[in-house]
Amino acid sequence: MSLPLTVPLPDLLLESVPGLPARIGRYRVVQRLGEGATSEVFLAHDDFHQQAVAIKRVREAHYGTSIDQHYRSHFFAAEAALVGRLRHPNIVRLLEAVADGEQPYLVMEYVPGVTLKKFCRPDSLLPLEQVVDIGFKCAMALDYVARQGLVHRDVKPANILAVLDGDRVADVKLSDFGSVYDHTADRTQVYRVGSLSYMSPEQLDGTTVDARADQYALAAVLYHLVAGRPPFDAQSQVALMHQICHGEAPPLGALRDGVPPRLEALLRRAMSKRVVDRLPDWESFAREWSALVTRGEIGAPLRDQEVLDTERFTLLRELDFFREFGDAELWEVVRRAQWLRHKYAAAIYRQGEEGNTFHIIALGRIDVYREGERVAQLGPGTSVGEMAYLAPSPDLRLHAADVIVAEPATTIAFTPQSLALLSEPTRHRFDAAFIRVLVRRLHAAHEALAHPRRIL
Repeated sequence: MSLPLTVPLPDLLLESVPGLPARIGRYRVVQRLGEGATSEVFLAHDDFHQQAVAIKRVREAHYGTSIDQHYRSHFFAAEAALVGRLRHPNIVRLLEAVADGEQPYLVMEYVPGVTLKKFCRPDSLLPLEQVVDIGFKCAMALDYVARQGLVHRDVKPANILAVLDGDRVADVKLSDFGSVYDHTADRTQVYRVGSLSYMSPEQLDGTTVDARADQYALAAVLYHLVAGRPPFDAQSQVALMHQICHGEAPPLGALRDGVPPRLEALLRRAMSKRVVDRLPDWESFAREWSALVTRGEIGAPLRDQEVLDTERFTLLRELDFFREFGDAELWEVVRRAQWLRHKYAAAIYRQGEEGNTFHIIALGRIDVYREGERVAQLGPGTSVGEMAYLAPSPDLRLHAADVIVAEPATTIAFTPQSLALLSEPTRHRFDAAFIRVLVRRLHAAHEALAHPRRIL
């Protein structure tokens, strides 16, 4: 169960509230965030680590009955087994599981925001470019989940938390792994779990599932975000199940203006009745989905608008400099880097200036001049100014050449100070990438000595 987490952080300073447990374990309870048939979610404060946490506690009345106890204990154990195992910027972190005999509970990362249910109503639909951004981030999270040998099995709007920046969804986080299918586990798995409106036909059949069941569910969620209604809807569960297995979802173009045919075709393929007719993996889905924006089918072309996180991530993945970076490191770069656009003939560096930034070229072309002569041409995936980071003394940070934009360019810029704020794994990736850059530069210098008139 995932519920809106909307309490601002300063409220953590409040004393215990009447009607709430003062503490759950060592955590000081601040507010009830929501409740369902089987569990409650609380905002709490971890006094030891001085941070907000969300606690999902099984309701005592349900945990005590025999049939519910069997399933609730299984779902709790499935999620508890993932504590500390899932580390992805678009997945809610599970911090602790406490198997209390009366009311077991899970301690999770606190994510202030709302669930995607808020944006599934016809009167509160998001712009299509935001839906693409959300879908891309969820696909990357589910790709990570699949690589851990897991199938979420309950991807739905209520299990996706949205972090807001004004009226814009700035980020999303996948939550609630109680229904997870673990291909690596020895324990007995429970079948036919999930939320009916987003369940794939193979889940209804009770057969073994793989990542393509989650692909179906995410496509159904994205359809709901686009149309303001789920792909299938009926008065009874039996009728709904029949639609999922045999029916066709209404055309999106009839439900909302401006839906590109490619978007609808991709969602229909991802929701194919037969598993083999869906996209083969998450990378294929993410590539086709993000292309809706990068090719200009939704929103303005890249050079004419602010760059979405989806576009940035896709760009980084395609650059040689970042080829050894994992998803988590790439998302950190997307959010920490300064993304700059440069006009034709702009000077990024001038000879003799002291440097404090380095740039990785994402788009465009940059020329390097010494004494008025062009000595190098740099394109996407290459870097300039890295001595600002690598040089041991200020004297070595003086630029030895003019670096001029030869074709309108987008660069990813860091200073030594901003790079120091990155996590240790990401800094290690940068160090390895810089070593590759230096090796290439040495090889290029050797070639230049052997062929003096050749432009590097």
